[in-house]
Amino acid sequence: MTAAPDRREPESPRLAYRRALIELAGTDERVICLDSDTGGLEKTFGARFPGRYVNVGIAEANMFGIAAGLASRGYLPYVHTMATFATMRAAEQLKVDIVGNELPVRIVATHAGLSATHFGTTHYGLEDLAVARALMDLTVVVPADAEEIGAALRSLHSLPGPSYLRLGRSATPAVHDVVPRFELGRMVTLRPGGSVTLMAMGPLPVLMALQAADALLADGVRCRVVQVHTLSPLDTGTVVHAARATAGLVTVEEHRPRGGLGDAVAETLGEHCPVPHLRVAVRGRVGTVVQGHREALEEAGVSAAAIGAAALRVIGKPEAEGWTPDA
Repeated sequence: MTAAPDRREPESPRLAYRRALIELAGTDERVICLDSDTGGLEKTFGARFPGRYVNVGIAEANMFGIAAGLASRGYLPYVHTMATFATMRAAEQLKVDIVGNELPVRIVATHAGLSATHFGTTHYGLEDLAVARALMDLTVVVPADAEEIGAALRSLHSLPGPSYLRLGRSATPAVHDVVPRFELGRMVTLRPGGSVTLMAMGPLPVLMALQAADALLADGVRCRVVQVHTLSPLDTGTVVHAARATAGLVTVEEHRPRGGLGDAVAETLGEHCPVPHLRVAVRGRVGTVVQGHREALEEAGVSAAAIGAAALRVIGKPEAEGWTPDA
């Protein structure tokens, strides 16, 4: 289960998802694919199931209303758009039509975080988790790699209520050697360790946390690395257990510091087990130049170096300032 980055060719999360959805639709005729011109679904799902594929165009609010209507009639709609549009442009329909009626609509939000950085500011998805987590009874899942997507999708499919599946655009290296059993609401411990806990969510944050843990081990710091795939409901038991077993926590996410994983963990710690907790998240202006996904994220403050420095600060090591993974 322990992971090592960059060991095999990465797979696009969109391709992994489309394959999993087609497999699912082959076993359940209630599955309907609603598209908002995201590209690719018409040639894959649409070609296989033309009677169950509908492209409504770039009209997310209308698409969510249609999905709610279909779900109320017994269908299981999977609706597809980019993360920022799913939660900001169509927020009212998400809240009122879908979540408000507890309908089994699966929102599949792609291009999350800075994975679509080349499209510019309009396509950054850095506040979506704050919106999604604020909606009670919306299950929120963020897989760590393409291998985990199929298992996540099958778990969400059996839910009686709505869900939000957050995917990136770019391919990233696998996190898991073998995908562990996927249990909604349960975190995955990737590395044991008693010094400090690195709690990460999303493909690049998890990979960066592993990289930081490897580098810190050379300095005698044994990091516990925990992957979070279900943000809501949060596995509060694992958060409390990690807080009691280590000196403190560092949360890592591809999201603004408000409303995402850092806030969810802080709420849990404050209520059950207050310990030192630092957040590594996207801060300040982003996308000042056109660059790759990982480079944009590092420029925004989410990097292995930032995670390592935060971990050293949590345990009170004086070398925190200026620490890098190669040190």
